[in-house]
Amino acid sequence: MAIINRKKIARWKHKLQLGASDLVNRGLDQHINLAVTGLSQSGKTAFITSLVNQLVNEGHGKPLNFFNAVHEGRFIAAKRVPQPNLQISRFDYDAAMARLGEQEPVWPEPTRSISQIRLAIRYTPQDSLLKYASQMSTLYLDITDYPGEWLLDLSMLEQNYQQWSEYMAQLLSSEPRHTHARDFLQTLEELDPLSAMDENRLAELSQQYTELLLTFRNDLGLSVVQPGRFILPGELEGAPVLQFVPYPFFDRLTAQDYNAADERSFIGMCRARYEEYQSAIVRKFYKQHFVNFDRQIILADCLTPLTNGPEAFNDLQQAIALIMESFSYGNSNLLTRLFAPKIDRILFAATKADHVTSDQHQNLTTLLEQVIIKAKKQLSFDAIKMKTLSIASIQCTEQGKSDYQGKQLPVLKGKRLDNHKIITLYPGSVPAKLPQPSFFKQNNFDYIQFKPMHAADEHQALANIRMDQVLQFLLGDKLK
Repeated sequence: MAIINRKKIARWKHKLQLGASDLVNRGLDQHINLAVTGLSQSGKTAFITSLVNQLVNEGHGKPLNFFNAVHEGRFIAAKRVPQPNLQISRFDYDAAMARLGEQEPVWPEPTRSISQIRLAIRYTPQDSLLKYASQMSTLYLDITDYPGEWLLDLSMLEQNYQQWSEYMAQLLSSEPRHTHARDFLQTLEELDPLSAMDENRLAELSQQYTELLLTFRNDLGLSVVQPGRFILPGELEGAPVLQFVPYPFFDRLTAQDYNAADERSFIGMCRARYEEYQSAIVRKFYKQHFVNFDRQIILADCLTPLTNGPEAFNDLQQAIALIMESFSYGNSNLLTRLFAPKIDRILFAATKADHVTSDQHQNLTTLLEQVIIKAKKQLSFDAIKMKTLSIASIQCTEQGKSDYQGKQLPVLKGKRLDNHKIITLYPGSVPAKLPQPSFFKQNNFDYIQFKPMHAADEHQALANIRMDQVLQFLLGDKLK
């Protein structure tokens, strides 16, 4: 018993020491909590892999010219160190690099649950008070990765079951969702919402709804998918808390009947499980993780919606608006860093810039600015520092020129993701503004997904586009 108690005391002391260390680092402005946000297939795993890779392999590959600490010769080194939260999965950087390093390289496994990695960045201080205390300083960077679909659920905290059902009803009754949801809606319409519901039958309905959500995301390229845990359940797969559906016909219920509905009824069971989902899953997740972030990058794939049509673009705008509502923004000072961290910098990144020719990068950046314009105006009002970039975390194509009708045309060379054949093509022009219907009718944009062309070396920095500018915006002010 005494041995067990001593072990417990040792663990408590270790936790207290870690907590005190983080508190000191945060007070000295030597700690950053970075949230990597993005919807499915936006490239979160590739981004974090590249971010870590650029820092730990600085000096072994393409120079980080726009990262001031490197440009000024003050960057010393970076290494991975144990993360402070032992209850979160470790971001598997080694597995990601192993996949990229295979003889026939493949992309890292996508995000399926929350994970974290911590870096210690050693540098020579220049402008801060730290230079008077030491010739070297260390910035601790915590990077948190999680499915973007889980992030969308945070907006559900502001809605009761009826309000959420009415919001889903609007989406399900509009194209392109309605064509696919017609049979499901008819099934719900035939139900008596006040009659007793068998638990197995409700599980079947939730499975049908989950399959619809997967269709919306995978086949239609839509972004607003709720609840996000339905398609990425993690450890909750098969749990009753993930077995409910929206009821799109509240206009047929009186408020009195709804409020008095028995918990064994269809509407009563859905309401109870929705509320449990809110409190036990979404709110708990928010309190454990999101309130602690103070820097954020939102990754957006704008190229896939160009292929999927105007509805996909509208959905992307709506999803980003929901994401923005979920974070706490505001200027950071000593007190807020210690007790109530606020996100004070946000970077919007249009990913997969290597999938278009370099002359289209500015258009890709401007297009993302059009997608986020409403959210950006609110951030400008709140005096948040923000930036928009087009990036490629891991560059997988080569730029070149080709003769076409007597003119030099910019082209890409890369290995197709679907059949692994090396092709050369001009994918077309990216619109600098939200595309008009005529853009989709002309269908001149040829978006091809590529796989990594060359095996990566774990001791070399990965080829990329503008990762140095990403590092400068997210970390540069802390490395002075």
